[in-house]
Amino acid sequence: MTRPFSSLHVAVLMGGISAEREVSLSSGEQCAQALERQGVRVSRVDAGRDLANVLSGLIKPDVVLNCLHGAWGEDGCVQGVLETLRIPYTHSGVLASALAMDKDKSKAVLRAAGIKVPGGGLYDRHEVASRHVIDPPYVVKPNAEGSSVGVFLVREGANRPVSEVGEPGWAYGEQVVVEPYIAGKELCVTVLGEPAGPRALTVTDITPTKGFYDYEAKYAPGGSVHVLPAVLPPHVYEKALRQAEAAHVAMGCRGVSRSDFRYDDVKDDLVLLEVNTQPGMTPTSLAPEQAAHTGMSYDDLVRWMVEDASCPR
Repeated sequence: MTRPFSSLHVAVLMGGISAEREVSLSSGEQCAQALERQGVRVSRVDAGRDLANVLSGLIKPDVVLNCLHGAWGEDGCVQGVLETLRIPYTHSGVLASALAMDKDKSKAVLRAAGIKVPGGGLYDRHEVASRHVIDPPYVVKPNAEGSSVGVFLVREGANRPVSEVGEPGWAYGEQVVVEPYIAGKELCVTVLGEPAGPRALTVTDITPTKGFYDYEAKYAPGGSVHVLPAVLPPHVYEKALRQAEAAHVAMGCRGVSRSDFRYDDVKDDLVLLEVNTQPGMTPTSLAPEQAAHTGMSYDDLVRWMVEDASCPR
């Protein structure tokens, strides 16, 4: 960015058409307010399928801050629109966004980079609904959703499989990911893709106040307890930082990413579950919390994302 920051006109994309719409509205509003506190002209855009016309015909922003989450906004589709319009935008580009949203394909890339990922694989949802395709305990989740939408935990000794994924109203694809459940700590690491190379911020240990780390635990106030920096053996803490940076590079991420891990402290086993290319920016989100821990305020982080924007990505 060569222009003064306060002279920019930034379109903040929020809402959208995915199952994560409400989270995106919260992320977008928080970011819009952060920009306005810094004197930036902001246009809030509840992004629909007419996005190209809205941006090119009505708003004509200098930069797009993409606060969409989930399918369409985070999977490379909106990124393709922005590339076509040649508008500088934040976060990852088309390929990295599409890859990170496809859990099965992203695991193949991460595995090839030497990063340990869960076993399991893709299965037809009706088969998963009718029988245990792997021995419990295991996790069932959509292949292309975020924020733990549509995730089920089948505990050890469970008599029945996840019948919900076979119901007519299931809206998350005909194939689902089934992975062995990994006991232990839920960890996350935020990475900033800086010019000198990706920089991991810290490691957070997340404990849900009830159940497992599902949608409610992520976004409801008091849904989980965050400990940062996580209390871990030094070699595990360092490994989580370095593997998050390696994942950012392997996936081709830009801007901010967040890697989610499970650490089995009995087996001393660290496993990377997935990479999120557009981490939440809500009041309970992990990325701004980790940035604050390192001395970067919420407003500073939002400014960093906007100043990092470019096209192509």
